[in-house]
Amino acid sequence: MSGEVRAAVITVSDRSAAGERQDAGGPVAVAALREAGFACGEQCIVPDGEDSVEAALREAIGTGARVIVTTGGTGVGPRDLTPEGTKRVLDREVPGIAEELRRMGAAALPAGMLSRGLSGISAGALIVNLPGSPSAVREGVPVVLSVARHVVSQIDGGDHQLAGEHL
Repeated sequence: MSGEVRAAVITVSDRSAAGERQDAGGPVAVAALREAGFACGEQCIVPDGEDSVEAALREAIGTGARVIVTTGGTGVGPRDLTPEGTKRVLDREVPGIAEELRRMGAAALPAGMLSRGLSGISAGALIVNLPGSPSAVREGVPVVLSVARHVVSQIDGGDHQLAGEHL
């Protein structure tokens, strides 16, 4: 697939949105996407909650992002509602990506199996929820990158022959 593909990173965190804690995961995702050749601006930081996640995802799609990574809000805490906000936006789920992220997370730390992140397609964009910790983002973004260009190609009607290539 030729040309620069637009990507977006959305950090979901009440404390980061309020300026009480520096976002450590979002910049990791932005740097990895840029290094992989995606056109990616700075991360957007929104508070936890279904409505804020939904609005940020719709805005990213509206600006032409084809690959969207969220960080944070995937756990079991009362304000961890990133999957619920994401579900409102998804046209189709692509569960294998989220399953692999959970498998990797649980292999590194048993609490990794508590991530409820989703992955799927919405309006021509791949959306993947990652946990918010910098280590989870560092380990998770390569999973996203391993299929991102192929997914975008498939959404655009591309041939399946790219499957299996590291894109």
